[in-house]
Amino acid sequence: MPLIRPSRDEDIPAITAIYAHHVLHGTGTFETEPPNVADMAMRRADVLSKGLPYLVAEQGRKIAGFAYGNWFKPRPAYRYSVEDSIYLAPDLHRKGLGRALLAELLARCEAVGIRKVMAIVGDSTNAGSVGVHRAVGFTQVGTINSCGWKFGAWRDIVIMEKTLGLGDTQPPLDLPTP
Repeated sequence: MPLIRPSRDEDIPAITAIYAHHVLHGTGTFETEPPNVADMAMRRADVLSKGLPYLVAEQGRKIAGFAYGNWFKPRPAYRYSVEDSIYLAPDLHRKGLGRALLAELLARCEAVGIRKVMAIVGDSTNAGSVGVHRAVGFTQVGTINSCGWKFGAWRDIVIMEKTLGLGDTQPPLDLPTP
């Protein structure tokens, strides 16, 4: 069973390598140029500065995947809603790792007061990402057709959501303003 833990500075090269694979070979992200280690370190620092979780899955002392939540939008009214991101090493798909990592991310998001998590899944044919989100209780709320161009074709995005904790039944706890 993998160890899921908060990311550390020394995890950034492995995180960068995993993400670069997805940028160069997949449609789960619409980024077309892989960010470098410094860029990924800054992105992680941004997430952590907001008090949000940035996790890794470690398997056999190797980083097998990572996941984090970041503000859905930068305006203060959105500070109780995050968009999740989850990426696994290419040889570790369909082994339950994604489900475990995403479930832990959701638990940690709820613990810091997040009430809504959105998944913006790149490419409507991305059955793995849609499936792992469904497996932990996300529902599909829409598709935006042909909004990204990658690998010589138009790509859709699938929008999914999951309510955490009390959802919209009570006012939120105070969180830092984005």
